[in-house]
Amino acid sequence: MAETTKKPLKDRFAEVAGKFAATRFVRAIMDAGYSVISFSIVGAFFLILTVLPQVIRVNGFISFYANTIGRFTDLFQSVYNATMGIIALVFSGTFAFSYTKIYRDEEQINLVPMNGLMMFLMGFFITVAQLVWKDGRMQFLQSITKTKMVVGGYQASTAGIYRIGAVGIFVGLVIAWLTVQIYRYTVKHNWQIKMPDSVPAGVANSFSALIPAFCVAVVVAILNGALVIAGTDMFNLLFIPFSFISNIADTWWGFLIIVFLIHFLWWFGIHGATIIGSFTTPIVLANMADNAQRGGQHFFAGDPTNSFITIGGSGAMLGVAIWLVLRARSSQLKELGKVEIVPAIFNINEPLIFGLPIVYNIDLMIPFICAPLASGIVAYLAITSHLVPVIRVQQPWPTPVGLGGFIATTSWQGGVLSIVCAIVAFLVWYPFIKHYDNVLLKQEKEGATATAE
Repeated sequence: MAETTKKPLKDRFAEVAGKFAATRFVRAIMDAGYSVISFSIVGAFFLILTVLPQVIRVNGFISFYANTIGRFTDLFQSVYNATMGIIALVFSGTFAFSYTKIYRDEEQINLVPMNGLMMFLMGFFITVAQLVWKDGRMQFLQSITKTKMVVGGYQASTAGIYRIGAVGIFVGLVIAWLTVQIYRYTVKHNWQIKMPDSVPAGVANSFSALIPAFCVAVVVAILNGALVIAGTDMFNLLFIPFSFISNIADTWWGFLIIVFLIHFLWWFGIHGATIIGSFTTPIVLANMADNAQRGGQHFFAGDPTNSFITIGGSGAMLGVAIWLVLRARSSQLKELGKVEIVPAIFNINEPLIFGLPIVYNIDLMIPFICAPLASGIVAYLAITSHLVPVIRVQQPWPTPVGLGGFIATTSWQGGVLSIVCAIVAFLVWYPFIKHYDNVLLKQEKEGATATAE
């Protein structure tokens, strides 16, 4: 009997990670993450306009600002509220839409993504109002203090309705997942009103969603009502595990584990940022909102990786790209550097990952993982020691070195830290990339000699 050959461990690991990345939940999460990029950047731009006096601390400018742009700060705040202030709706709503669409396409069932989105919004807003069980009946919470105002069950401030902002992302994801599963179950079991073929599609779709929507409303209302009677609600219940996870991610060791996993997966040819980002995106958005609106001091907020850690792309390879162009002696690396130098400025380095290559290259695995860890340690120490302000703004991920750190922290210190982190990462890379260049140069010379003979 022929022996079955076992796959190498790295192939089995890559296969498992690849299957996880291809799951419906992860794909829908990534779609949701992409959807908030433009919203968060627009909101970040208007937030910058409101904090300019804190960035440019010049008396002449401060008075100029107060008499010109500063007159419109409340208008700028309203734009910010319309972006980051509703981020839970955008993120979780896109997840519900994408998740419904994936099930529709892959299970070939009659699901309408827009219906999934609308039912999610209904279910989510059932949980947004704050209720209490008092005197034997369910009542809206009414509370007015110096720091918080809750009227008719809704907590609001100059930042808008509290629970539809970043703090609601975790609950939104749970409700979105539950909504889609209820919708899918009811349709698969034909719990829907079917209209004749002569009825317009829009009308037919609205009636087909009637029973699933009723089921969503009943299930969410029962769950939330039961929690209220027990003295809590869905937001307070989920706050405990998700805040625990968020607190771990905000520690130096938790953050470094995240950076390690991203690059460890990349070494197998798996887009580590995509997989890990599916878990961390809700955390960094919530932390950034807390930093911007409530004076939080979270390091792990917004986009710390592209601001300070992976400058030049995964592996923090901007310095490597520059060195390849200026100092590489092997023709292979020199030509590769010419191709990569411009993309690296904008934090894109797939040409290096697959061209050096990084994937399955044991010679470059150590610097590829250790360089971003080193820059991450520097960034963490600088921000947590308050030498550099925390991240309050979502900068576009392709923003070049220096400018990205400046925008993210709205401070010149952030710009300097970004450059320092890039230098630190290159210092880790230098002995490895120089040795690799010498090895390739030797191979090229041996190849040229063999050809000549």
